[in-house]
Amino acid sequence: MDFKITLFSEFEIARGATVVVMAPHPDDFDAVAITLKRLAAQGIEIKLAVMTGGASGVEDSFGSFETGADKALLREAEQLASCQRFGLADKAVTFLRLTENDHGDLLDNCDNQLVIDDYLKNIQPKIIFMPHGNDSNATHRSSLRMVKRAVSKWQFKVTLMLNMDPKTIAIKPDYYSGFDDDEAEWKGALLRCHKSQHQRNLNSRQHGFDYRILEFNRQGAKKFNLPGTYAELFEVAN
Repeated sequence: MDFKITLFSEFEIARGATVVVMAPHPDDFDAVAITLKRLAAQGIEIKLAVMTGGASGVEDSFGSFETGADKALLREAEQLASCQRFGLADKAVTFLRLTENDHGDLLDNCDNQLVIDDYLKNIQPKIIFMPHGNDSNATHRSSLRMVKRAVSKWQFKVTLMLNMDPKTIAIKPDYYSGFDDDEAEWKGALLRCHKSQHQRNLNSRQHGFDYRILEFNRQGAKKFNLPGTYAELFEVAN
């Protein structure tokens, strides 16, 4: 490894600053919950914007849904349940409900761009967390493109912290948050609030959503030779 990975706690954030999680899907907030928890403990204000409904991620066998809109509302409710367990107030959560294509992928278009521009301009965060753009998921890629366009228009500095998740193809991490089994248990409880995703993983992978993400965090710590059992990994966008 020819690069240095620094503890996220060494990244300087002014007390009272605002951090925004731009989540392409419901549940992307939970992927970096350990880091967010530590920021909240420092008095950093956290806001969450969920960009799509993620209806395509709900299996037809999971409950009785007449429309994709019903599935999206289910996923919103799951995210609110997770945020309540985290300690994030409902008023800090915004569901942008951006337009998706027939496959459930976020459309990179002018209407969606305007919504993102307005949301971020009103908050003016110091840090934006979101999944890495070098990713097999089309919505992750289009989300990052539009967020980058939005912040390119600003006169003030914002840092884009792109997290590694199971669909990331490659990352050169700059920061990490390490954690142990006790914090992993707490994070797992958040992930299990996304009951539709937990069941989908049980059906398709024979293990739950919590195991999928935490095992990924475990493998990330191992891959980059980091201390501790688990790690959330971040690359600062150029």
